Amino acid sequence: MAKQSAVDVAAQQKALEQAEVEQAFLKGVSTLRDLIAPSSIEIHADHFRLGTKYGRTLYIYGYPRQIYTGWLSPIINIDEVLDVSMYIYPVESQVVLNNLRKKVTQLEASASINNEKGKTRDPAIEAAINDAEELRDQLQLGAERFFRFGLYVTIYGDSLDELAFIQNKIETIFGQQLVFSKVASSQQEQGLNSSIPQMTDQLQIRRNMNTGAISTSFPFTSADLTDSTGILYGINMHNNGLVIFDRFKLENANMVVFAKSGAGKSFTVKLEALRSMMLGTDVIIIDPENEYQKLADAVGGSYIRLSLNSNTRINPFDLPRVIDSDEADNPLRANLVTLHGLFRLMLGGSQMGPNGVPLGALTPTEEADLDQALIDTYARVGITSDPLTHNSPPPTISDLYDTLLHMGGTGPQLAQRLRKYTSGTFAGIFSQQSNIDINNSMVVFNIRDLEDELRPVAMYIVLSHIWNITRSDQRKRMLVVDEAWQLMKYDDSANFLFSLAKRARKYHLGLTTITQDVEDFMGSKMGRAIVANSSMQLLLKQSASAVDVLSDVFKLTEEEKKRLANFPIGQGLFFAGQSHVHIQIQASQTETQLITTGPNSPQQQAPQGQLPPSQGV
Repeated sequence: MAKQSAVDVAAQQKALEQAEVEQAFLKGVSTLRDLIAPSSIEIHADHFRLGTKYGRTLYIYGYPRQIYTGWLSPIINIDEVLDVSMYIYPVESQVVLNNLRKKVTQLEASASINNEKGKTRDPAIEAAINDAEELRDQLQLGAERFFRFGLYVTIYGDSLDELAFIQNKIETIFGQQLVFSKVASSQQEQGLNSSIPQMTDQLQIRRNMNTGAISTSFPFTSADLTDSTGILYGINMHNNGLVIFDRFKLENANMVVFAKSGAGKSFTVKLEALRSMMLGTDVIIIDPENEYQKLADAVGGSYIRLSLNSNTRINPFDLPRVIDSDEADNPLRANLVTLHGLFRLMLGGSQMGPNGVPLGALTPTEEADLDQALIDTYARVGITSDPLTHNSPPPTISDLYDTLLHMGGTGPQLAQRLRKYTSGTFAGIFSQQSNIDINNSMVVFNIRDLEDELRPVAMYIVLSHIWNITRSDQRKRMLVVDEAWQLMKYDDSANFLFSLAKRARKYHLGLTTITQDVEDFMGSKMGRAIVANSSMQLLLKQSASAVDVLSDVFKLTEEEKKRLANFPIGQGLFFAGQSHVHIQIQASQTETQLITTGPNSPQQQAPQGQLPPSQGV
């Protein structure tokens, strides 16, 4: 009876446990293992499937006689989803010495037999003997150790075709360095288990390597954007390395920055300017939105406010005091070309018609009359093509107005169209002699208070004035043009900006072009030319429409396109020369206080896991 009771109790207990399990299942209770496990696993001969993802494991079986540092870097930095697993097994030196002694004996015997038979010498045998003897010496002295090394790469894709494409990329990169790989046929399950972080080498495909050879496979490599000199641009998000670079060491020192509003482009440029000044670089900024005044005040810079009510004057007829040898034969002609573009902008070119054609554009006759009037205006104050006359006080727009008014042809009509800049609404600011001095380590030209119609004209004149100063007094400078899309809307100002980008390097000038209107900028032929003449590019968060445009220009991968539209504030793609990395702009607490103009600064929005503000520099 007691035995029967015990059986009944056990049955009841089992029934209760089953009920609890069933109840837990019905409630949907999940363990950690349930959460991280895929919905299904399918193992095939040459691939496996985790849920909806396909995967394939490759192993490395062949290496060249000599392997160089960084050979694994292209795989580590490739923009694909993959797992790389390394297994390193130390081997006792005495065991290796015994094996090497036997191997050397075998090789020497083979060479001796070949000699006796009169065969030609085998260079492979001789090289193997030399390598083995050298390794024996190093092991005996303790300078080297011996290891067995296994390297496996598991790739992932959304389809078998994508998997094949990625596999071809991986094999090509390895093959260029005479490193040979194979698919782990009929061992995909073992390959997957060897790749996931559980430290089980189930493939056990290994290669003998000494200390020097195995050290070349160091996996934590940067994408070659760290230099011994330069400034800190940010943190390489791929490996947490520092991106330190000197833009003046590149083919040219130009840079373009593309970002939507609020993505952190002004913060980034101000941070670069502040750090560059510490290394002795002068900074000149065209500021359309009053974003740089706080920084200029903090470093003791000059802040020049351009408006119709200010006393600041810039004369577009100014000539540079010294001109490079290319133009020394006729320095006046260079400024005449610049003035032609300016007056096309002033005399109607800044007002666009419905078909994109400038309203009031100059006719060929008007162009000819304007050219003659410009030459005559300089001549009236004694300035000719003779360089000795160029130290005379230059004329002004008012002088050009008088010249046009009293000449024949279309001169009087051009004078009437020019009158608003001499005695009309826009009089004063550009119709008198210059009274500014940009001899400071930081100079900011603020054009926020100018009328919309006058703003592109002001940017053109300011750029021309800066260009003259740059050619006269050559030193390392950065010129920052914010909201550059305003210049790209008009052919003449776009051509002038491109001319600056193309020739800036000769005068130690680095042009930084910033814009948030990517479509307008890249839709211009000159805009694309400026990008092509910029060795550095920074792409921060973009609107969906801009991503496709930039993807076409910069040849971005699908993964980079996805990131570009979803970057948090202060993150982006940083291009320098032929390399580019995913970067996090990082500032110290002091720098943040100096350059932050709004609550949404990149520093305040930095993702978790990054350096705290006090350690950013």
